Amino acid sequence: MVVSVESAERDRDRELVVPEAIREELRAHAQEEAPNECCGLVVFRDGRAERYVRGVNRVASPYRYELEIDPTIWFLEDEGYDLAVFHSHPETEPIPSRTDRELAGLWSGKPFLIYGLKLDQLRAWRVSRDVVDELTLRTV
Repeated sequence: MVVSVESAERDRDRELVVPEAIREELRAHAQEEAPNECCGLVVFRDGRAERYVRGVNRVASPYRYELEIDPTIWFLEDEGYDLAVFHSHPETEPIPSRTDRELAGLWSGKPFLIYGLKLDQLRAWRVSRDVVDELTLRTV
Protein backbone atom coordinates (compact mmCIF):
# COMPACT_ATOMS: atom_id res chain seq x y z
CA MET A 1 0.00 0.00 0.00
CA VAL A 2 1.14 3.52 -0.76
CA VAL A 3 -0.02 6.33 1.51
CA SER A 4 0.47 9.78 0.05
CA VAL A 5 -0.01 12.83 2.25
CA GLU A 6 1.45 15.10 -0.44
CA SER A 7 -1.67 14.54 -2.52
CA ALA A 8 -3.56 16.80 -0.10
CA GLU A 9 -1.42 19.68 -1.36
CA ARG A 10 -1.96 18.71 -5.01
CA ASP A 11 -5.71 18.44 -4.46
CA ARG A 12 -6.34 21.91 -3.00
CA ASP A 13 -9.20 22.31 -5.45
CA ARG A 14 -10.61 19.10 -3.97
CA GLU A 15 -10.50 20.33 -0.40
CA LEU A 16 -13.45 18.98 1.56
CA VAL A 17 -15.20 21.30 3.99
CA VAL A 18 -17.29 19.84 6.80
CA PRO A 19 -19.36 22.21 8.95
CA GLU A 20 -19.01 21.60 12.69
CA ALA A 21 -22.70 20.59 12.95
CA ILE A 22 -22.18 17.73 10.47
CA ARG A 23 -18.95 16.69 12.19
CA GLU A 24 -20.98 16.46 15.42
CA GLU A 25 -23.53 14.22 13.66
CA LEU A 26 -20.70 11.91 12.55
CA ARG A 27 -19.27 11.82 16.08
CA ALA A 28 -22.70 11.12 17.62
CA HIS A 29 -23.38 8.26 15.19
CA ALA A 30 -19.97 6.73 15.96
CA GLN A 31 -20.58 7.00 19.71
CA GLU A 32 -24.05 5.44 19.45
CA GLU A 33 -22.85 2.47 17.40
CA ALA A 34 -19.66 1.75 19.39
CA PRO A 35 -18.11 -0.73 19.81
CA ASN A 36 -19.17 -1.43 16.20
CA GLU A 37 -18.30 0.66 13.18
CA CYS A 38 -21.03 2.99 11.97
CA CYS A 39 -21.48 4.04 8.36
CA GLY A 40 -23.38 6.39 6.09
CA LEU A 41 -22.98 8.92 3.30
CA VAL A 42 -21.91 12.54 3.45
CA VAL A 43 -23.57 14.64 0.76
CA PHE A 44 -21.30 17.32 -0.75
CA ARG A 45 -21.87 20.13 -3.20
CA ASP A 46 -18.80 21.91 -4.56
CA GLY A 47 -16.62 20.33 -1.86
CA ARG A 48 -18.78 21.44 1.08
CA ALA A 49 -20.77 18.92 3.13
CA GLU A 50 -24.47 19.76 3.15
CA ARG A 51 -25.78 16.82 5.16
CA TYR A 52 -25.11 13.41 6.58
CA VAL A 53 -27.34 10.43 5.83
CA ARG A 54 -27.05 7.66 8.39
CA GLY A 55 -26.73 4.15 7.13
CA VAL A 56 -26.92 0.80 8.86
CA ASN A 57 -23.91 -1.45 9.25
CA ARG A 58 -25.42 -4.77 8.16
CA VAL A 59 -22.62 -6.79 9.74
CA ALA A 60 -22.65 -4.92 13.09
CA SER A 61 -18.90 -5.42 13.50
CA PRO A 62 -16.11 -3.45 15.19
CA TYR A 63 -13.77 -4.36 12.30
CA ARG A 64 -15.76 -3.79 9.10
CA TYR A 65 -18.98 -2.43 7.69
CA GLU A 66 -21.48 -3.13 4.95
CA LEU A 67 -23.42 0.01 4.17
CA GLU A 68 -27.19 -0.31 3.96
CA ILE A 69 -28.91 2.95 3.07
CA ASP A 70 -32.08 4.29 1.44
CA PRO A 71 -31.42 3.65 -2.27
CA THR A 72 -32.97 6.97 -3.32
CA ILE A 73 -29.87 8.70 -1.89
CA TRP A 74 -27.82 7.47 -4.87
CA PHE A 75 -29.91 9.66 -7.21
CA LEU A 76 -28.45 12.78 -5.58
CA GLU A 77 -25.42 12.32 -7.84
CA ASP A 78 -27.74 12.96 -10.81
CA GLU A 79 -28.61 16.31 -9.20
CA GLY A 80 -24.98 17.44 -9.03
CA TYR A 81 -24.11 16.27 -5.53
CA ASP A 82 -21.03 14.25 -4.65
CA LEU A 83 -21.34 11.41 -2.17
CA ALA A 84 -18.60 10.32 0.19
CA VAL A 85 -18.68 7.10 2.17
CA PHE A 86 -18.30 7.64 5.90
CA HIS A 87 -17.49 5.08 8.56
CA SER A 88 -15.95 5.00 11.99
CA HIS A 89 -12.98 3.24 13.52
CA PRO A 90 -14.01 2.84 17.17
CA GLU A 91 -10.55 2.01 18.56
CA THR A 92 -8.02 2.85 15.87
CA GLU A 93 -6.73 5.82 13.91
CA PRO A 94 -8.92 7.13 11.08
CA ILE A 95 -6.64 5.67 8.41
CA PRO A 96 -7.99 3.27 5.75
CA SER A 97 -7.37 -0.31 6.81
CA ARG A 98 -6.48 -3.16 4.50
CA THR A 99 -10.14 -4.21 4.69
CA ASP A 100 -11.23 -0.68 3.70
CA ARG A 101 -8.95 -0.82 0.66
CA GLU A 102 -10.02 -4.30 -0.37
CA LEU A 103 -13.70 -3.44 -0.11
CA ALA A 104 -13.49 -0.04 -1.87
CA GLY A 105 -15.09 -1.58 -4.97
CA LEU A 106 -17.24 0.90 -6.86
CA TRP A 107 -16.10 3.64 -4.46
CA SER A 108 -12.49 3.22 -5.52
CA GLY A 109 -10.97 6.65 -6.14
CA LYS A 110 -13.83 8.54 -4.48
CA PRO A 111 -13.69 10.33 -1.12
CA PHE A 112 -13.96 8.37 2.12
CA LEU A 113 -14.34 10.03 5.51
CA ILE A 114 -13.23 8.09 8.55
CA TYR A 115 -13.85 9.13 12.13
CA GLY A 116 -11.51 7.73 14.80
CA LEU A 117 -13.76 7.66 17.86
CA LYS A 118 -11.10 6.98 20.47
CA LEU A 119 -8.90 9.79 19.10
CA ASP A 120 -11.76 12.15 18.16
CA GLN A 121 -10.28 12.66 14.67
CA LEU A 122 -12.00 13.02 11.32
CA ARG A 123 -9.89 12.53 8.20
CA ALA A 124 -10.62 12.26 4.47
CA TRP A 125 -9.08 9.93 1.92
CA ARG A 126 -9.25 8.85 -1.69
CA VAL A 127 -9.01 5.07 -1.52
CA SER A 128 -8.27 2.33 -4.01
CA ARG A 129 -6.91 -1.17 -3.53
CA ASP A 130 -3.27 -0.09 -3.95
CA VAL A 131 -3.13 3.65 -3.25
CA VAL A 132 -4.47 5.75 -0.39
CA ASP A 133 -4.29 9.54 -0.76
CA GLU A 134 -5.14 11.80 2.14
CA LEU A 135 -7.35 14.75 1.17
CA THR A 136 -7.43 18.14 2.77
CA LEU A 137 -10.31 18.31 5.26
CA ARG A 138 -11.37 21.52 6.94
CA THR A 139 -13.98 21.95 9.65
CA VAL A 140 -15.83 25.28 9.77
